[in-house]
Amino acid sequence: MFILKVSPTAKLLRLVTKCSQANELAKKKCVPCESKDLKPMSIEVAEELLQQVPGWNISNEDGKLKLQRAWKVKSFIKGLELFKHVADIAEAEGHHPDLHLVNWNNASIDIWTHSIGGLTENDFILAAKIGSLDVEPFLRKKAAKN
Repeated sequence: MFILKVSPTAKLLRLVTKCSQANELAKKKCVPCESKDLKPMSIEVAEELLQQVPGWNISNEDGKLKLQRAWKVKSFIKGLELFKHVADIAEAEGHHPDLHLVNWNNASIDIWTHSIGGLTENDFILAAKIGSLDVEPFLRKKAAKN
């Protein structure tokens, strides 16, 4: 059996690389999805891009791939405040996620390109921008540490 030991420097480099990749996505701008030839990306491409948006997951709902992320917020009002920040980003990008606030403190977001029924690069750009928000003030202390 072969065991590969990874140095702390290599681990840090991987972490820095992932962060810089997310920053690269966050620097991009969503573009209109007007082409009739535009198709949803494959699960393989989506999983590759997923590595650039820490904290997000891919779900497959009835054959449609979506990005999802969830938080436990301090209160109903804090959940709405979080969504206001998300809405500001979504409006600036012209790309709008599905926002869910359930049982007063369970906030979640689904991102997908509705017009094509799946994921595009725009979805990952929006996820990276949302991921750059400081959500700590909105989260329950226990959830904020995760």
